[in-house]
Amino acid sequence: MAVRASREVMIDASPKAILDTLADVEALPSWSTLHRSAEVLDRYPDGRPHHVKTTVRLLGVTDKELLEYRWGENWMVWDARQTFQQQGQHAEYNLTPEGDLTRVRFDIIVDPSAPIPAFLLKRAKRIVLDAAIDRLRSRVTRNRG
Repeated sequence: MAVRASREVMIDASPKAILDTLADVEALPSWSTLHRSAEVLDRYPDGRPHHVKTTVRLLGVTDKELLEYRWGENWMVWDARQTFQQQGQHAEYNLTPEGDLTRVRFDIIVDPSAPIPAFLLKRAKRIVLDAAIDRLRSRVTRNRG
């Protein structure tokens, strides 16, 4: 059964600054508690990542993912192929400028390979959303300073 999680926050930065931070996938292990490694396999003509190989660790379980990124003016999406731990994954960042701030909405759907107890699922969602939003906000703010 697919698991969904989402969070929305305001970040004091432009959509471009946020997307630039997300595009720097090689830096993910330095600010995301989930990522152990991230390697860009190929890029779009504008230099943004297209296919990325990552190693993630969540709740003591390590998984290797092959992600396909897609980019728009105010959004970014990735999809993961099947791995040992999951049947698939889809994640989206949607950015809405509001004056000097940007509303950032992150949505993720993961289809685990096996059932996960509710208490572990709740904890995993919190960890993923913390990395995807709160740590992203810290990284964007640090990059601006």
